[in-house]
Amino acid sequence: MELHTLTISPRGFMARIRLTSKKTMLQETVGRLDTLKHKPPMFICNEEHRFIVAEQLRQENYKHSGIILEPVGRNTAPAIALAAIKALQSGDDPLLLILAADHVIQNHQAFVQAIEQSINVAEQGNLITFGIVPTCPETGYGYIKKGCAINNNIYAVDSFVEKPDLDTANSYLASKEYLWNSGMFLFKASCYLNELRKHCPDILSSCELAMNNSLNDLDFIRIKPEIFSACPDNSIDYAVMEHADNVVVVPMDAGWSDVGSFSSLWEVSPKDNEFNVIIGDVLTENTTNSYIYSQNKLVSTVGVDNLVIVETKDAVLVANKNNVQDVKSIVTQLKNAGRPECEQHREAYRPWGTHDDIAEGERFHVKHLKVKPGEKTALQMHYHRAEHWVVVQGTAKVTNGDKSFILSENQSTYIPIGAQHRIENPGKIDLHLIEVRSGNYLQEDDIIRLEEYGGNK
Repeated sequence: MELHTLTISPRGFMARIRLTSKKTMLQETVGRLDTLKHKPPMFICNEEHRFIVAEQLRQENYKHSGIILEPVGRNTAPAIALAAIKALQSGDDPLLLILAADHVIQNHQAFVQAIEQSINVAEQGNLITFGIVPTCPETGYGYIKKGCAINNNIYAVDSFVEKPDLDTANSYLASKEYLWNSGMFLFKASCYLNELRKHCPDILSSCELAMNNSLNDLDFIRIKPEIFSACPDNSIDYAVMEHADNVVVVPMDAGWSDVGSFSSLWEVSPKDNEFNVIIGDVLTENTTNSYIYSQNKLVSTVGVDNLVIVETKDAVLVANKNNVQDVKSIVTQLKNAGRPECEQHREAYRPWGTHDDIAEGERFHVKHLKVKPGEKTALQMHYHRAEHWVVVQGTAKVTNGDKSFILSENQSTYIPIGAQHRIENPGKIDLHLIEVRSGNYLQEDDIIRLEEYGGNK
């Protein structure tokens, strides 16, 4: 039976970061499936990160079976239910391999072997969870206690255990009866939905209604927010795995790490002689045991130890490595203050390319636009702002009112308020231009789309 993979993509930074190679973590997740026989994977992500995911796949020419957009987060049980319902629409009942896009797997062969040895057991109607062979008394992971062996290196699940304290974690490690809960799963789509129907029928009914009323938009499958917001929030562990009687665990010893935090990134990344992980333009003096990531600016440190420092276009984070999980309280503060940093990245992905905020003031807003070869923006107009476009690299085909013309490097055009306009890249290289907005209202919702990206009204 051919695998149908679901990749659950994390929020923007983790999906885009390049950790151990030139590929992003999302690209690495897809790439490690190359020796498995599988259908093009499905993806599920937040609405705000749809173009980030699509661009990561385009860069590596990875095919997919759909990108499902969650209008609101409802945890893993509903997310996997959406994918299982979608997978069954083809008339088949495929095996679903559930992966997260923020995991590091250092031993590719062991990863593949664990999956391949699980396929027959999953085809028999069992729900497979992959347990990581622990290497230390980790207190940040949940654990799975192995039950009796039912096959070669495959065990019934005795119990799922919450994150332990250090003494308990040491006892788990010494007993050799416990595995880390990886959050990776394998099962037939119908088997998962049947168990969800038994234990959380309200989640299943909400997801069925959501998929029955979903809309296809370019590469995306849009879920209506008014339907999905009514779905209960629950994880697959609490909703299904802890209650079903056909759950088995397969140990995996593949150099796995869940890099859901920057301290985890430090643990799995190459380090210098001072045990620092340095990424980007960074200078250090008397700095030890730290994770320092620079995306745009020079970051310098003097006399610090055990810190996480992350500089991006959106914000700067400085945290003690032992307390980095508490960054969620900062996110809560940002949400309560209505700050945009927790909702939208400064650099936004679109089907035609990207736009990046450079500067803004009371009556102006400056952006850097990059348009991919052969792509074009939507034909649109604005009621409150005018725009200037200056081409800095490549060739632009411009629609400005009732005129259409070519602009080359160092040439510009002025788009008055109310004029329909579009920018297109007819060339073979990326088109870069600077857009200067001016007016008394400069927000993104001042836009009337006359034709969408592909030319459809």
